[in-house]
Amino acid sequence: MARTVITGGTVVTATETMEADVLIDGEVVAGIAAAGEHGWAEGADRVIDASGKYVIPGAIDVHTHFELPFGGTFVSDSFETGTRAGAHGGTTSIVDFAVQVKGERVMEGFENWMRKAEGNCAIDYGFHMIVGDINDESLKEMDAIVDEGVTSFKLFMAYPGVLYSDDGEIFRAMQQAADSGTTIMMHAENGIAIDVLREQAVARGETDPKYHTVTRPPATESEAVHRAITLAELAGAPLYVVHMSAKEAVVELTEARDRGLNVFGETCPQYLFLSWEDHVSAPGFEGAKYVCSTPIRPRSEGHQEYLWNALARGDLQIVSTDHAGFFYDDDETMGRQKRLGEGNFTLIPNGLPGVEERLNVMYQGGVVEGRLSLNRWVDVCCTTPAKMFGMYPNKGTIAVGSDADIVVYDPSASFVYTPDTIHMNIDYTAYDGMEINGKPDVVLSRGKVVVENDQYVGRKGDGRYLKRGTSDCLI
Repeated sequence: MARTVITGGTVVTATETMEADVLIDGEVVAGIAAAGEHGWAEGADRVIDASGKYVIPGAIDVHTHFELPFGGTFVSDSFETGTRAGAHGGTTSIVDFAVQVKGERVMEGFENWMRKAEGNCAIDYGFHMIVGDINDESLKEMDAIVDEGVTSFKLFMAYPGVLYSDDGEIFRAMQQAADSGTTIMMHAENGIAIDVLREQAVARGETDPKYHTVTRPPATESEAVHRAITLAELAGAPLYVVHMSAKEAVVELTEARDRGLNVFGETCPQYLFLSWEDHVSAPGFEGAKYVCSTPIRPRSEGHQEYLWNALARGDLQIVSTDHAGFFYDDDETMGRQKRLGEGNFTLIPNGLPGVEERLNVMYQGGVVEGRLSLNRWVDVCCTTPAKMFGMYPNKGTIAVGSDADIVVYDPSASFVYTPDTIHMNIDYTAYDGMEINGKPDVVLSRGKVVVENDQYVGRKGDGRYLKRGTSDCLI
């Protein structure tokens, strides 16, 4: 097996910062030691000089959507293009969502998504399971699919008629999860009320993209979070609320955690950096680029600042992306995507790209701009995602015996995001014009260099399926 030594860098984990060298033997970390206290370079197949750079665990994005049908089209990234772009941004593992639709068995949905991903991923990959048809059979299959390494199940309080589950269905699924020790993930928005607000807005002629946010006010998120917490408490099930954007919703989550409940929350970079004023309400149709659910909220209401503070103090635990890209302008291959909603914001496919930018924008906005420590940056992007979803300590840290998923991160590098700097299959970046001070220099997936000098040097199919365990975050 190949032996690689990373020398001269500053190793940063969620809990430690130390000047140390790292020895990789094959696919795993074999040693960590102070420089000069070993003879690892002799006989090594490769020595990587990390002088002046951070050596961090590979980032883990536990909320992506590749090859997902949505809103009359498909997300633009395949498992091949999306995971390769993720690798460029320092992400070495993703957990995507397999989907069970109405009338389909849970296992059938899982197998469909396995066929999409198998042999195509640049980095390691796993799946959560979206249970879109809750019945006696699917509840039994929720237990059976745990043997396949799927230990988290996503439900929707939004999208009536598509993926929506009512409170009784949600409660039954939570009871099932409580029995099996698995985790319920919740898209928490009051979809019934939102649909009424959307219909009324269109009837008034309010059809521009900005009305997507207007018709999903913070109360529709906070009410749903409160209700999900209540149902989870009744069932005794762990709850993980995805893509939180409203400060009122985070207050609900925080109060429940303070009462000792196993409830957790993620936010996404779009909710930390973008705003309704500057992006969603842009002139013309431009705001369609930033239409996602939950919505990007007004900066004037203090949501962004509150989310940053919640991350810093641990009231939010993870930053993921909810990556779901759609071309803004019509694409030769994908056809009409965001522009499906010209003249009617309710027809704009919800979602935006982000799997490539997450680690970098979080370093810029968190570490460089003083909102998060280095260790907290690693924690929310790498370590807690691994712990929350049953991948730790193989993933999410640098320790002897862990997978050698490692990023050599250069804090002295700088660049500006533009559509020409990204590798996702999309015609824009949500962070266009944002200056970044820091970027991955070398990215290793299980000991193999996959990105170096801004070039992807891995191969399609390098990624391995992650058969995940249950959460390590429960109390």
